[in-house]
Parts: sequence; C-alpha cells; structure tokens
Amino acid sequence: MISVRTPLLIVVDDLPWLDRATNAVLGFVARRLIGSRIGFLAASRAGAVSFFEPSGLSTRLLEPLDDASSAELLALAHPDVSPAVRRRIAAEARGNPLALVELPTALSTEQRAALAAVPGVLPLSERLQAIFAERVAGLPDRSREMLLIAALDGTGDLACVEAATAGRGSVDDLAPAERSRLVTVSADNQRLSFRHPLIGSTVVDLATASERRRAHQALAGVLGDQLERRAWHLGEAAVGRDETVAALLEEAARRRLRRGDALGAVSALTRAAGLSPAAADESRRLAEAAYVGVDSGGELEDASRLLAGAQLAHPATGRESLHAAAASAFLLINRDGDIDTAYRLLVGAIEAGDHGYDASDAALVEALHLLVLLCWYGGDATLWQPLLAFMDRLTPAPPELLWVIIRTFGDPARTGPEALPRLTKLIAALGDDPTQVVRVGTAAVFADRLGEFRWATRRLVEQGRAGTAPVRRYLGALMHLGLDYFHLGRWDDAAELAAEGLRLCEDHDYRFYAWYFQYIQAAVAGVRGDGETSAALTEEIIRWATPRGTHGARYFACHARTLAALGSGDFETAYQHGSALSPPGTVAPYIPIAMWGTMDLVEAAIRTGREKEAAAHAAAMRDSEMAGLSPRLELLVLACEAMTTPGEEAVALFERALSLPDQERRPFDVARVRLFHGERLRRLRATAQAREQLTQALDGFQRLGARPWAERAAAELRASGQSAAGARLGAAALTAQELQIATLAATGLTNKQIAEQLFLSHRTIGTHLYQIYPKLGISSRAALRDALSRLEGASGNGEG
Repeated sequence: MISVRTPLLIVVDDLPWLDRATNAVLGFVARRLIGSRIGFLAASRAGAVSFFEPSGLSTRLLEPLDDASSAELLALAHPDVSPAVRRRIAAEARGNPLALVELPTALSTEQRAALAAVPGVLPLSERLQAIFAERVAGLPDRSREMLLIAALDGTGDLACVEAATAGRGSVDDLAPAERSRLVTVSADNQRLSFRHPLIGSTVVDLATASERRRAHQALAGVLGDQLERRAWHLGEAAVGRDETVAALLEEAARRRLRRGDALGAVSALTRAAGLSPAAADESRRLAEAAYVGVDSGGELEDASRLLAGAQLAHPATGRESLHAAAASAFLLINRDGDIDTAYRLLVGAIEAGDHGYDASDAALVEALHLLVLLCWYGGDATLWQPLLAFMDRLTPAPPELLWVIIRTFGDPARTGPEALPRLTKLIAALGDDPTQVVRVGTAAVFADRLGEFRWATRRLVEQGRAGTAPVRRYLGALMHLGLDYFHLGRWDDAAELAAEGLRLCEDHDYRFYAWYFQYIQAAVAGVRGDGETSAALTEEIIRWATPRGTHGARYFACHARTLAALGSGDFETAYQHGSALSPPGTVAPYIPIAMWGTMDLVEAAIRTGREKEAAAHAAAMRDSEMAGLSPRLELLVLACEAMTTPGEEAVALFERALSLPDQERRPFDVARVRLFHGERLRRLRATAQAREQLTQALDGFQRLGARPWAERAAAELRASGQSAAGARLGAAALTAQELQIATLAATGLTNKQIAEQLFLSHRTIGTHLYQIYPKLGISSRAALRDALSRLEGASGNGEG
C-alpha cells in the first residue's frame, strides 16, 4: 500500500453533489482512517444540505477572509486592476476567495483600469455564474424579472421594485426564489435581500442586454425625484452616446462629491464621458474625473490613466482644461515633489483659460484652491503675487472660503485678523462635506480655531478609518487633528495620529504628505527631550524637501529642530534654526509657521546674549497683527515683550499674558511663560511669587511629559530655595494621556467606554493601563483610585 511508504490524503470537494450511497461509503471510510497515516478532507458549502454524516469527525468552519487578506489576495492575483476597483470587488466578494480571484476576470480591460465605469452589479465569470445559475434559471419568468430589477436597483426597497414592474409582478412572485434560498423577504414585505451579492450578479448575467436595458429604464421611470439614481439607470439604459443623460450624470457626480463620495463621483463622470457625443466634452469630463481622483479619491494611479484618456479623447482639451492642469500639477508634486513645475503649469493654465475669471466657474475655483497650497508649499512670498492678482480679477467677488484661506493661511501675521469674523461664520455653518471640513480647517490652523469644530474633524477621521471618506480628506483631517492635539498638550494622541497618517501615505502612495506627519512626530519628540528621534525625522524632511523646492516643509522642520535644541539646552543651535525660520526683527511674510517659532527665537537670543536681536524680534511681533489672531499668539507676543523688557516692568506684562482666557488650550506655552516669569521674579528677589510660578510651570511640564523643561523648572525651584520633590513629582511618571486614562479607569469605566471617550482603540487603552500600573506601584485596576488620591495629596504638600 502507498500509505505504508508515505502519508496519503484523500480529498473530496462539494459533498452535497454526491449521492446518498457514495456519502455513506465516504463516512464509513473516514471514521476507519482516524489515527492512521491516511487523512480524509471533504468540503461542503455552509448551509448546503448533503447526505454525509459528520458525527465523530473533526469539522472546521472556514470564515470569510478579512479585509487585509482580501486586499492581499486581490493584489497578488490581479496586480493590473485599479486599487479602487479592487476595493469594490472586495466589498462584493465578502471575503469569498473564489469570488476575489474570479470577479476581476469578467471585467473589460478599460473597467479593470478604471478608464470605464464599472457596472452597478458586477458581472460574473463563467465559473462563478455556474454556482447559482441553475437555481436562478429554473425560476418563473416573473420571479426572474422581479429579481433582475431588485439586483439593478440595489436598495432592497420592494415598493420600488413593484412599481418598476408596472403591475406585472408582486411580492408573491418572489416565493419561488425564497424557497430556493436565493433571497429573503422581510416579514412586513418591505425589504428584499439577496443571500449573497453573487446571486444578484448571477441574475443580471443571465439576463439579456435588452432585458437589462428595459429594467434600468423602468427603474429610471419611478425615480423621477432622485436625480443621482435616475441618472445612473438612464446611463445604463442608454444605447449609444447621449448628451442629455451625460449631463444628468455630470450633475449627479457633483452631488456625490458634495456628499463626500469621491469614488462615486469619479464613476459617474467616467460614465458621462463615455456617453458624451462631443470629443471635447468626453475629454473635459475625464479630466474632471482625474482631478476628483487626485484631489479627493486617493487613487493616483487611476487618475493618471483617466488624464491620459482625456488627452487621447481630445488632445487640446485634455491638455488645456483647468481640471487637467490641476490633476497634472497634483500628480507632479506627489511623484517628484516638483513644486516649481507644478506651479508654473497651473499658473499658465489659469492665465490661458477661457473662464473670464467668473467666480462661479467650479474648475477655476478648484484650480485656485490648489494654487494656494502650491504657493504655501513653495514658502516664497513672490509665488503669491499671481494668485493675489487672480483673486482681484474674480467677478463678482471671490468665493468666501477661498478669500478667508488666503488671509489666514497665506500671511496671517498681517492679513489674518480681518478674516476672523468671516471664518467664524464659516465654522458656524459647517456641515458634513469632507472637502469643506478640511478647507475650513486649513483656514483655521494658524488662527488657532481648529478646536471649535474638532467634532467635525474627528468624525471625518472615523469615516476615513471606516473607508467611507475620501482618502485625501482623511489625510487632511489627520493633519489638522494632530496639530490641534499637539497644541492641546495631547502629545500621545498627536503622535498616534501622525503614525496613522504615515501609514495612509504609504498605503495610497501619497509620498508628498509624509513630511507633515514627520513634523508632528519630530515636534513631539523634541518637546519630550528625545533629540535623537527628532533630529532623524527632521533630517529626513530636509533631505526630501530641499532638492524639490518644498521650502514650506523645510520651515516646519526648522521649527521642530528649534524646539528640540531648546529642550536639550543647546541655545546657539536653537538660535540658528530659529533664525532660518524667520530672521530676527521680522515675522517672515508668507511663512505662517514663523509665528509659532517667535518665542523660541526670542528665548534662544536672550540665552545666547543677543539682547538686541531678541528685542527687535519682540518689537516685530508687536507691530504685526498676530496678537489679534488668537489668545495663544497674543500670549507669545506679550511674553516676548516681557522677556525683553528690563526690570519690574516685565512683571506686569507676564501677568497680562497669564491672565488671557482658555489657558488649558495651550498648556505647553503657558508652562513655558510661567517658567520665564518665575525666572524673572527670582532675579528680582520676589521669592514667594517666583516659587508659585515655577511650581505651576513644573507641574505643567510634568503633566505633559516635557522632561527637559521640567528639569529646568526644578532647577530654578531649587535655586529659589525650594525642593522640587513636593511639586507633583509623583505624577511625573505619568504622561498627560496616561493620567487621563487612569482617572477615567478609576471611575469604573471599562476599556471600551474609555476608548469611546478618547477616540482610541480599546487595545490602546489596555496597553496604557499595563504601563500605568507599575508606574504607580500597583498591580490592579482596583487600586487606581487610592493611587491617584495619593498623587493628588502629594501635589498639595509642596513647600510654600
């Protein structure tokens, strides 16, 4: 026997297809083989009825593949299929490996490359169709018609399905399909659902082309008040090119985009292009689809193909349309980081366009929004001049959001305050449009207003994680929330969001945006005293940005380097980096992050004996408009004026700075100002007041985990004659986030409940608690309350 020489495996596929006698024999053999060198493996579909008796045998239910495994299998089996199409296939396949491998083979070359719209119901390969074909083909004609309309409708609304049959069918005609376990109908006869999406696909595949067109036409006829769905069905029913239907699909795409459905908008525009009788219209719509793809959708490879298709359809339109120019500019900066070429391309297209500077021209407005970013990335004041000239020519007036962004994001130290009332109105009217949320966030960054609609940014991040938000908007929300959390002192959260953003950049090939998240990580590392990590991150930013002319990124790196050098006590290096960001005596124009580095430069100048330069920079801050932008920036202006004012006059300025509202929104800046104030008071021999300020500074730094600054504050306290031991040193072991988690856990909340409050995963909460217990000298959750009480008591027992 073969099994004597080598182990043997008997494999039987699809047990339900075998007759009773064969199944009985297989069951008998399988039980006799237990413990031998012969293995037995048989497969059966879940829910299928067979004559095989499995009792006494080991069984295992194979679960569907998870999202990551599905994506990996699709990428390996079909690397030529567009990422967007792959995600659509994965959603339809629901983890079925056979469907994942087979579904792409039924698509055309253009559909696989996202150059043509993928049908609402995916076509099946012959192998997949065979799974359900016999059961579907055996249904009565009326049943199959009802199922065809339901599959093409895709909503499960039985009222809509019955209306589309125009009285030829009713819910009773679905009974044969129910008995065949193809569909389920709700108890109230309002909803229909296919037991597997592939059943609906089989129904569609078995129908003739004319039957499908009639079904689409019937659905369009009952959806007169639903433009998007009606337009799609008319598009599927169309025979040949039809401008009326193409225009409806174009309008449907606009609506989808306003709702945040970028991929749906691309699909509608692609279908509209295919129906366009005029080559110029076909090219224009493909170019717009390419722009939507790069601006919102996150599918750069698909956008590149769509752009090529636009140029092929009508070379002049494909090269010269503003959407084509904007898409090309975006692809340029992401692939090569070539700011200069992208900028010249877009400026040239705007100057040559036939838009007449009409402020209602959507393509022009989108091009101007992109030009704002290119100017900002370039970090050169001269780049803004053409943009400002374009804005002056817009009629009847520039769009509100664009006008505000240019003033609060371009050169906010000079033009920002005048835009604040209008920014307030934009924030108050903010809805759930992802593009609007991110663009209002852009307007709010340097005005320190991100916290006023944090709820909207958080929601967009959650939608991005769930796969229901455009990738680029998801990235923008991560950027803004990361910056917001950094200034709030939630440094763990900021670092986690930055890591998430970097993963997203890697997954979707958004190489250009990686530097933004590296800056957040470098800034967090710098303020915590991890100079080595901060230096490595900023070196990577500088090395990438400098040859590409992305000076905006380089300035962000300078800011992070200045913070890290201050933390390490290397004030000369801090001065050099701070001066590179903004020369002493001027708040650099059109480099808005220069405002964030003002206090850093003044401190570095003072600590290196450059009192004249420090005073000049403080004067430039006072002469600018930055104090009118936000209380945080006003704090910096007053603090720098106090630091450069001799004698006791400085005390009143420090007190004014520390009396500004909402200090909890800027804990690191406030703690630093208290340290400066305490140092000045100690030198004026106001020892008691100095100790009060230094103790509060130390407490703030310890809560944040800003180790270098905590050490400096502790040293100042010792110099004042007070030991720092009683100044909340017990809490120094906990970061701000750990303290927050510990406090919530002590109230009895579960990890899941804490995670929901802090917008983290429950696993992250568990990891933090695991690290918190040894820091507090406890071993269980039950001891948290007492441990925190001891910390609170220790914080109140410092020397006075």
